[in-house]
Amino acid sequence: MSNLYSLFGKRVFDLFAAGVGSVIISPLFLIIAIAVKCSSKGPVFYKQERVGKEFQPFTMYKFRSMVVNDANQHHLVTAQGDQRITSIGRFLRRYKLDELPQLINVIRG
Repeated sequence: MSNLYSLFGKRVFDLFAAGVGSVIISPLFLIIAIAVKCSSKGPVFYKQERVGKEFQPFTMYKFRSMVVNDANQHHLVTAQGDQRITSIGRFLRRYKLDELPQLINVIRG
């Protein structure tokens, strides 16, 4: 029976929780998206390829918290006081709000 739960129960719970959570915080999503778009040029979301379960690649989504890189400013590590982090990005990172779009990944599986 625990195998049945691990196959279906957890996924159903994840879908339900992420779906309900997304609906409840959708006004916050909209506010953050507008703030990110107004704070600097570039897309609202930051996308990155990652490797997930069973080494399957997936696209991870976050709210963009940094300016879009130009050819002269490509650093792999962000440090305290990094000038590339936008003012809204600093707020989003402090309260982990930049991570909210990862609910999309939960829904997508």
